[in-house]
Amino acid sequence: MAALSSLRVAVPQLDSRRTLPCSHFGGAGCEKAFFRCQSSKLLLGAGCVAGEKAPRVAGGGNVRAAVSASKAVTEKPNSGSKSDKADLLVTKDEGLELYEDMVLGRSFEDMCAQMYYRGKMFGFVHLYNGQEAVSTGFIKLLKQTDFVTSTYRDHVHALSKGVPARQVMAELFGKSTGCCRGQGGSMHMFSAEHGLLGGFAFIGEGIPVAVGAAFTSKYKREVLKEEGDMPVSIAFFGDGTANNGQFFECLNMAQLWKLPVIFVVENNLWAIGMSHYRSTSDPEIWKKGPAFGMASAHVDGMDVLKVREVAKEAVERARRGDGPTLIECETYRFRGHSLADPDELRAPAEKAHYAARDPIVALKKYLLDNEIATEAELKSIEKKIDEVVEDAVEFADASPLPGRSQLLENVFADPKGFGIGPDGRYRCEDPGFTAGTAQV
Repeated sequence: MAALSSLRVAVPQLDSRRTLPCSHFGGAGCEKAFFRCQSSKLLLGAGCVAGEKAPRVAGGGNVRAAVSASKAVTEKPNSGSKSDKADLLVTKDEGLELYEDMVLGRSFEDMCAQMYYRGKMFGFVHLYNGQEAVSTGFIKLLKQTDFVTSTYRDHVHALSKGVPARQVMAELFGKSTGCCRGQGGSMHMFSAEHGLLGGFAFIGEGIPVAVGAAFTSKYKREVLKEEGDMPVSIAFFGDGTANNGQFFECLNMAQLWKLPVIFVVENNLWAIGMSHYRSTSDPEIWKKGPAFGMASAHVDGMDVLKVREVAKEAVERARRGDGPTLIECETYRFRGHSLADPDELRAPAEKAHYAARDPIVALKKYLLDNEIATEAELKSIEKKIDEVVEDAVEFADASPLPGRSQLLENVFADPKGFGIGPDGRYRCEDPGFTAGTAQV
């Protein structure tokens, strides 16, 4: 695929009558559409649709109409034979890394569901099952010095960025050994060491944080004259956030200043219980980028190799100073909005359609069919991940709860103003600290 910033092909037309085979895993070639911005100064990226079309179903949830590629781009025929080594999209080491990260994310989330229903976790817990190709496809291309902001569905982003499974699980258990010492919980994962700038409970909150981090990267390079690779920021958010004001403000600022930030829309087609197609005037979110002159793309978010292909270009152009990119990844969550959601609003036919396109099963098939890895190697990874997740649970369960003295830490810049009394002791340790409050 050519660079996002250098392609010059005609604008495609919407075609709701047909879809294009667009998966490395299915064996078919994928037509690619590249589009010029209205400004004629910056070009858009690959408009890759999400495979075969699912039936329109009751409840407003249907698979998006395909974008037909320009006739200037021809589809490669499918010979049905295995790929030559030169045509493979990943090396063996890369393929195994992707598979291990995706299996870790899925297994970790499945264990979270078990622990939640056993009463080990509290509050709302939002799982990432089905969307692993997006987190893995982007984050495994980053360096530790790069930044990521997430949403309330943040466990797997934390794992992909390198936060140990023990720390993430302990945080979910509310234990002092968690990555936020038990004070963040499911929706607020944070690790400065790993460049994870937070999960956010309210939609859109992480986007300006990512833009601020990107501004820091550019300021250090252009004003402070720091050398080395410019850190890149990625903001992950959902389709519902794309109708939020912060989204548009940040796109404008990032493009105006050409900041090294990538806006990744994880379009799982549902904003809690609201179908994307019922709430958005133009459901193709990637098309909002051209309004700001921003490079944009749509990609099949159930195909980790295709996500990685587009992500690699976006990361490279951000790092070299060519500015931001908006990428819409069409994906799907296999569970309800949260573990408190009975998931009764989405039609069975829609859920079955996407379940059949499981990104982990698809990657495994690609690795085996192209003789990149053996069944034994993949089973070894799965066994390793089972042990990692079991160890994380045991560690979290055995870890201590935060001390009461931790209650007001990291709340006030000057803890003596409230948190610590004149005698130097925490006020919360005073037996009369809660005097006058309601008795429960």
